[in-house]
Amino acid sequence: MLKQRKPTPKTKEEYDNVPLEPVDLDENGKVYKPFKYHGNKYLGYWYQYKEYIIPLIFTFLSFWTRLYLISYSKIVVWDEAHFGKFASHYLKREFYFDVHPPLGKMIVGLSGYLAGYNGSFDFGSGSAYPEHVNYSFMRVFLATFGAWMVPLAYFTAIELDFSQQSVFLVTLMVLFDSMLLFFTFTTVFFLTKFHNQRNNPFSLEWVVWLLLTGLSIGCVTSVKWVGLFVTALVGLYTIEDLWEKFGDLSMPKTVYIQHWIARIGGLIILPLLVYMLSFAIHFAILHNSGPGDAQMSSLFQAGLHGNDFSENPFELAYGSKFTLKNMGYGGGLLHSHIQTYPSGSEQQQITCYHHKDSNNDWVVHKTREAPAGFGNETGEPEIEFVKDGDTIRLIHANTGRNLHSHQVKAPVTKSQWEVSCYGNLTIGDKNDYWEIEILDDMFKKTERIHSLTSTLRFKHHVLGCYLRAGNAVLPQWGFKQIEVTCDKRDNPKDTYTHWNIEHHWNDKLPPGGRSNYKSRFLHDFWHLNVAMYTSNNALVPDADKEDILASTPLQWPIVEVGLRMCSWADDVVKFYLLGNPFVWWSGTASLAIFIFVLAYYIVRRQRQYNDFSPAQWDYFLYVGKICGVGWLLHYIPFCIMGRVTYLHHYFPALYFSILMAGFVLDHFTSTCNSKIKNVIFGICYLIITGIFLYFKDISFGMDYPSKEYKDRKWLSTWNIVD
Repeated sequence: MLKQRKPTPKTKEEYDNVPLEPVDLDENGKVYKPFKYHGNKYLGYWYQYKEYIIPLIFTFLSFWTRLYLISYSKIVVWDEAHFGKFASHYLKREFYFDVHPPLGKMIVGLSGYLAGYNGSFDFGSGSAYPEHVNYSFMRVFLATFGAWMVPLAYFTAIELDFSQQSVFLVTLMVLFDSMLLFFTFTTVFFLTKFHNQRNNPFSLEWVVWLLLTGLSIGCVTSVKWVGLFVTALVGLYTIEDLWEKFGDLSMPKTVYIQHWIARIGGLIILPLLVYMLSFAIHFAILHNSGPGDAQMSSLFQAGLHGNDFSENPFELAYGSKFTLKNMGYGGGLLHSHIQTYPSGSEQQQITCYHHKDSNNDWVVHKTREAPAGFGNETGEPEIEFVKDGDTIRLIHANTGRNLHSHQVKAPVTKSQWEVSCYGNLTIGDKNDYWEIEILDDMFKKTERIHSLTSTLRFKHHVLGCYLRAGNAVLPQWGFKQIEVTCDKRDNPKDTYTHWNIEHHWNDKLPPGGRSNYKSRFLHDFWHLNVAMYTSNNALVPDADKEDILASTPLQWPIVEVGLRMCSWADDVVKFYLLGNPFVWWSGTASLAIFIFVLAYYIVRRQRQYNDFSPAQWDYFLYVGKICGVGWLLHYIPFCIMGRVTYLHHYFPALYFSILMAGFVLDHFTSTCNSKIKNVIFGICYLIITGIFLYFKDISFGMDYPSKEYKDRKWLSTWNIVD
């Protein structure tokens, strides 16, 4: 009988000398697993083409979730009232003013144009859509931007080298919709594509992804200035990248300089050109006079069709009524109203106002001591023109009070003197007198004051200070209008002390004719951006009013609040803005977990424990910085700024927390076998999908009384139910 042969045991040295099969690692230090053809032809087909099939499935589901029942509500909902009006202005070519750049609103206008809308509807909140407004097409067109964010998130997670399970998780968690977010998504995606070409500098793909990143930056900032936050993320990435290249002594100086030139051109100049182009198109479309005229310079308004500047008498005479426009960037019209200052002199307020109003009208008079004009043959006073160096009075047309200044500190800018309205045509003092100075004239500089073209300064006759309207905003008692002061400094270059005659009425003078003067684009571009900045700063909470829609940044990460998007009447289709709680909570938790994990690994590395290869550690830090710093840049500014904030302001930051959630879960399951990992991620998929279905009616529309939804009020702060 044959005995079983026993293998001879090997020594430790023999085991150490056994050659191992080579293991391929990718550039991030992860094991590369090549595709293996499956025996079953259907499974083989799936494995061969799943990189195309899977994103197509997610894209289909994305379009379905965003377009399903999109026409169910036939009334104006939430921001449709806001942006619908802008679409109307574009279609009627009327110039308007808004605190945000124009690209997003032009896209809304494009949706109206493609829908055959003529701009005649006023988009009143809660109003029923008339038959001639194809609101369904407009909604579908704009929702498409949100739908494309799902495949963008899918491919971004792939570029960040997440596992397939984590890619699916991130994609499922993306459930929101906005053009700003669309361009935020494209910027992050293009940045990750550019990063993955870092070993092939100046190749065609490297240049393409660099330019696409710059193009996307230009687009996201052209929709809202919040896009500057993702721009800052790209900027920080670029600074770190160039700093590392600076330490690479093997890189020739000429190549290093080329890296700088490429990034300056692609990430600074190109975005700036895109941003400016959006304003150039904006100005080209809106060539008719509209509600936003007063925000712009007088010369810009003169180029708009439909304004009445051609009726202006050309030269200013005593007795003329006129409006006075501040020429500083974002400047308004000199204005007064019957309300008084609550402190200081307690006299009638003087402000700068950015809208046309009869309280902007002033009448120019001589001083009380000046002799009256000589009579003419008809017995009427002789016309006398105002000249450079004249001492004058400016009387408010509606209240009859004199423009006045005195040694009382201004309400906001304490270093300057207060300007008020005081007395009347006969009562007053020398503090009502102002010396008029002509600094320049775009037509022809003479001693006479010209409408629109003369650049003027007003020097106080007694104090020697100059009438000034910087962009300081008055509190609520001043209706958030611009403070007007008397500046003690004599600075002819200070444009906020420059004024020009805008409207001008005088029945005794002939009209000046249609103006042929056109303002310069760069001046108009800068002027409008400063006006937007000033108006943004004025969007602060009103302590005297309760805004039930507003929320604070501290409430967002834990989705402590929701937002009613329309009337909450029982017979209205209702929508409630509320994030998927599991998505928001897991995203916030992952940010905290990453901080502790990062600190843990840093301490271990300091003690010479090497948990990662150099490539793996670089990858861990890279993804952590993209997600963590991206979240901080999109969240912290809202904690600092004083403006009114709403739940949707958190959406860009939420995207980065979702990416972090996928990354953290991927990291902790990297050592699990495939079955356990699939179970863990499968549970997450079921929870996300289940919660979405549980709350689906708040997205697709509740056509029943909200009290029937009381079981879904998980937090007492959710006002789903009255």
